[in-house]
Amino acid sequence: MSDRFTAGARVRTVHHDPPHHTRLPRYARGKRGTVVEPEGRALLADRNAQGRGDAPLEQVYAVSFPARELWGEGDHEVVLDLFESYLEDDDPGDRAEAATSGASRVRAGKDGKP
Repeated sequence: MSDRFTAGARVRTVHHDPPHHTRLPRYARGKRGTVVEPEGRALLADRNAQGRGDAPLEQVYAVSFPARELWGEGDHEVVLDLFESYLEDDDPGDRAEAATSGASRVRAGKDGKP
């Protein structure tokens, strides 16, 4: 099975508010980022947490977001590990280019803070 996204792909996270557990942080919903790399497959935590036993195996991607995209300020990038079903292709005609060259990368902890 091939990966849906490759390193460098521009993506947008889905914007939803499910009534159950999700590993997609609220602050990252509906935001644009860039795939850094695929990180392997894992059971989709959203379903696995429900104990249903039918959680699909999904690709997980490291996705880099400009801090300004997430919080409206900051000159660094934040990298989140996100399941494939949380991501969709970003429409390049629907966005302004973000200048992120030279920005330092910070991997966010579980609380979303560096």
